[in-house]
Amino acid sequence: MVQLVGPLRKELAETLSTCKVLVVGAGGIGCELLKDLVLTGFKNIEVIDLDTIDVSNLNRQFLFQKKHVGKSKSQVAKESALQFCPSANIVAYHDSIMNPDYNVEFFRKFVLVMNALDNRAARNHVNRMCLAADIPLIESGTAGYLGQVSVIKKGLTECYECQPKPTQKTFPGCTIRNTPSEPIHCIVWAKYLFNQLFGEEDADQEVSPDTADPEAAWNPEDAAARATASEKDGDIKRVSTKEWARSTGYDSVKLFNKLFKDDIMYLLTMDKLWKKRTAPKPLDWHQVEKNESPKESECTSTGLKDQQVLGVWGYSQLFQQSVETLRSQLEKKGEGAELVWDKDDPPAMDFVTAAANLRMHIFSMNMKSRFDEKSMAGNIIPAIATTNAVIAGLIVLEGLKILSGEIESCRSIFLNKIPNLRKKLLVPCVLDPPSANCYVCASKPEVTVKLNVNKTMVISLQDRILKERFGMVAPDVQIEDGKGTILISSEEGETEANNNKFLSDFGIRNGSRLQADDFLQDYTLLVNVIHTEELERDVEFEVVGEAPDKAPTPQNKPEDANNITNGNKDSAQPSTSSKAPADDDDIMIVDSDDDEGAASSSAADTPSSHKRKHSDAETGETSAKRPRTDQTAEEDDDDIIALD
Repeated sequence: MVQLVGPLRKELAETLSTCKVLVVGAGGIGCELLKDLVLTGFKNIEVIDLDTIDVSNLNRQFLFQKKHVGKSKSQVAKESALQFCPSANIVAYHDSIMNPDYNVEFFRKFVLVMNALDNRAARNHVNRMCLAADIPLIESGTAGYLGQVSVIKKGLTECYECQPKPTQKTFPGCTIRNTPSEPIHCIVWAKYLFNQLFGEEDADQEVSPDTADPEAAWNPEDAAARATASEKDGDIKRVSTKEWARSTGYDSVKLFNKLFKDDIMYLLTMDKLWKKRTAPKPLDWHQVEKNESPKESECTSTGLKDQQVLGVWGYSQLFQQSVETLRSQLEKKGEGAELVWDKDDPPAMDFVTAAANLRMHIFSMNMKSRFDEKSMAGNIIPAIATTNAVIAGLIVLEGLKILSGEIESCRSIFLNKIPNLRKKLLVPCVLDPPSANCYVCASKPEVTVKLNVNKTMVISLQDRILKERFGMVAPDVQIEDGKGTILISSEEGETEANNNKFLSDFGIRNGSRLQADDFLQDYTLLVNVIHTEELERDVEFEVVGEAPDKAPTPQNKPEDANNITNGNKDSAQPSTSSKAPADDDDIMIVDSDDDEGAASSSAADTPSSHKRKHSDAETGETSAKRPRTDQTAEEDDDDIIALD
C-alpha cells in the first residue's frame, strides 16, 4: 500500500523536505509561488530578485503590505512566506540573477529552478545557465487573463530560445521626430524628450525635427527664409535640447513654445512631408491660455482620475507643473545629475502624459488618458492576481512531476481567457524536442548576421548584436583568421581601444567567421558575417532567416509538431518577439484549423490542429508556429482554440 504524507506519497514528501530549489523573481507570480512551495512541503528554497516594493505592486503581490514599500522584494517575500511555514529554510538575495557571482556552480546546487521573471534578458540568461548546469527549468508568464507554464530540460525539450524572439518593435527616427501617425509614436517621442531634458542624452533619441528625413527632400536655405519661428519665446538654434533648456533655466513656457510651436513651424517648412498628410497645427502657450482655459474648467470625461482625458489647456498646465517638479528634483541632485524615467514616478509619468497628448493634438490624433498612456509608455498589460495564482499552482504541479522522476509527463500549459470547445480553460500541450537550428541549445550553435563591415563598429557588435540580440552577458570574441585575433575581451581594459574601430579595420569581410564565448554562461556561438550595403535605413544588422514578419516554414513531421513558445512576465511587458503579439509577451496564440463547423468538430474528426497567425492590434505583428499533429497532441486537447 502506498504511504501518504498529507496528499503526497511518502517518498515524494521526503524529497521535498530535502531538495534545494531556486525561485527567480519575487513579484506577482513569485509571491504566489513562494507561498505554494512552503505550503506544499518544500523546505529549502532560495529566492532572488533585484527589485524593491512599489505601491503599485500591492494590488496583486500579497506577501507585501504598505509598510514594506521601498524594501527588498526577495527579503520581504521570505519573511512573509516563513509565517506560513516557520520551519522552512529560505535564503533571499537582493540582487540580479545576471550577476557573475551566480555562475554555473551556483545553479548546480539546485535540483530545480523556477522562473517568475519580468524581462527577456534575464529569462534568456537563466535558460542558458540551466542548460549549462543541466538543471530542469520551469518557465512561466502571465499577460492579463492569459498565462503559460512550460518545462525546459537539456536534450529533452525546446529551450526558451529555440523559437527566435527578435528585438522589441521600434520605429524609424524620422517617424518619431517628423511624421507621427499613431499615439504610440507621440508617447515614444515624449519618453525620448524626458531623457533629452532630464536624463541621459542619447543621440538615437533626438526629438528635434529630422532635417535628414529622405522623404522631405527640401531646400534648407529656402526653408530658413520661410520659417517664422518665434525668436522671442523659443530663440531656436540647432543645439542640444538639454543645453537649450538649461540656458532658459528650464522655463516651462519657453520650453512649451519651442517644442509645440517653433519646432512644429520648422516642420511645416518641409513642404513635401505634408502633400499627402494632414499638416500639424502649432500651439502657442499664450494663445492656448487665452482661447482654451475658459472652456476647460472641468475635464472632458468622467470616471477615475487616471482614466480622464483633459483638454489642451489641462495638458498644458500639467506640462508646466511636471517640468517645474522635475527641474526641482534635478537641482536637488546637484550639478551633472540625471533623472531616470519610471512609469511609477508621478512627475515623470505626468510629463510624458502631457507632452505626448499635446503632440497628439498637434498631429490631429485623439488624446489618451493617463491610464492608457501608462500602459503603452510603461509597456504593461494589467496584471491580474488570479492569473498569477493559477500559474504559480501549475508551476508547483509540474515541479512535483519532475521530482517524482516523471518528466516525460510534463506539459506546456496554457491558461485561456475563455473555455475551449471542451469547456476547458487550461490547455496542456506535449513538450517539443530541442530545435536543431537553435543558436543556444544546438550541439554547435551558429548564426549568420548580415551587416556592413565598413560601418559597423566593434562596440556595436558587442552591445547591439552579441549582448542585446543574442543575450550574452560578457562576450569574448575571436576572429577565425588563422591567427586567433582577439577582437573583444571581457577583461576590463584589454580591448577597449578596439571599440570605435570598424570591423573592416580588422580584416573582417564577407564570409568571415567570429567565435563568441561567454564563459559565465558556458556558451559559445559561431557568427558568420555577410557583408551588405543594402540594409534599410536605421537597421544596423539582420539575422539571416529571422525576418520580423516572417513565420517559420510549416513542417508536418511529428517530431516538429506542437511547438510552444514559453510564457513571459508577470508585469506583462510587451513581447519583443515577432512571432508573438507585442502585448502578450510570448503568450502563444493557438487555434483550431477549421473555422467552419468548429462547434461540432473534435479531435477525432481532424487529423491536425494548427496554430495560426494572430495579428496584434497595436503593431500589426503576427504570431505563428508550426502545425501540431495528432501523434504528439494529447487526445483530450486537439481542439485548442484562440486565446482571446
